[in-house]
Amino acid sequence: MLKYLLDEHIPPAYRAQILRRAERLVPSVEFDVWVIGDPDAPAKGTLDPEILSWCESHGFVLVTNNRRSMPVHLSDHLNAGKSVPGIFTVNSDVSVGQLIDELILIACAGLEDEFANRITFLPIT
Repeated sequence: MLKYLLDEHIPPAYRAQILRRAERLVPSVEFDVWVIGDPDAPAKGTLDPEILSWCESHGFVLVTNNRRSMPVHLSDHLNAGKSVPGIFTVNSDVSVGQLIDELILIACAGLEDEFANRITFLPIT
């Protein structure tokens, strides 16, 4: 099961909506969705390279809308011999409902390392 870390520019209300919809659609599956600024998660204002290192050590896929600098940070991270479970970059035109459905579908149907060390642009369906 994928674990998600929502970057600080993704509205934190998305977590509640993901968990609520997942409970209704797949009640047997427990979702792990954290938000930057949560206890034990990176603090708000943490630099992207540090967030990638945190995601690597804690096994979280980063969900972000950072299309500009994240590819550079990921490249630097990988060139340093590190890895990440994945980065999902959200298209600003995607609806909240579509994004939540995508994240639930990916978490339930995606393979464990399917998104590792790459940026996947959402929506993919």
